[in-house]
Amino acid sequence: MSIEKNLEKRSNGVCELCGSNEDLKVYQVNLNDEGTDGSVLLCGVCNSNVDSPKEIDENHWRCLNDAMWNENQIVQILSYRVLKQLNESWANELLEMMYLDDDAIAIANSGLVSDEDAGDIKKDANGNILVEGDSVTIIKDLEVKGAGFTAKRGTVVKGIGLGNVAGHIEGKVNGTKIYLKTCFLKKV
Repeated sequence: MSIEKNLEKRSNGVCELCGSNEDLKVYQVNLNDEGTDGSVLLCGVCNSNVDSPKEIDENHWRCLNDAMWNENQIVQILSYRVLKQLNESWANELLEMMYLDDDAIAIANSGLVSDEDAGDIKKDANGNILVEGDSVTIIKDLEVKGAGFTAKRGTVVKGIGLGNVAGHIEGKVNGTKIYLKTCFLKKV
């Protein structure tokens, strides 16, 4: 049986964080431990934002109030990491209630992405990591402010640059160098 089928069975066909059944994908949790399977099943929203949870409405993550009690320790570890990164009062209250043994807390803390590291990682709408020189496809018509044109859906942007603006890449569209939000791009 495939990993995805095992996860669907374990999770009853829903996201293991928020309970959605939309656009389910396998997410590999970095555990720094070769012997443990760190796979969870996440919906598209959780999958694309779990490594940078502050990029979407924090109310989405209130689902962690239930997920943190999941019987699977990998889901608990992922819930801990997201709550820790949110650093909101309600998230900190949940962290205080949460029980993880010392080993699980060490694993959870070892996989936290610092703000410095997070600024360097850019991901497309599907959660794929983008690197300098990649080609991407625009997935939504985007009005280019100040340039007087619309970057059309389906346009391929070749040889992107990562730049230094969080959540954006640099690329040429219609011969003009512009910044594009990574959430509107798909890696080719």
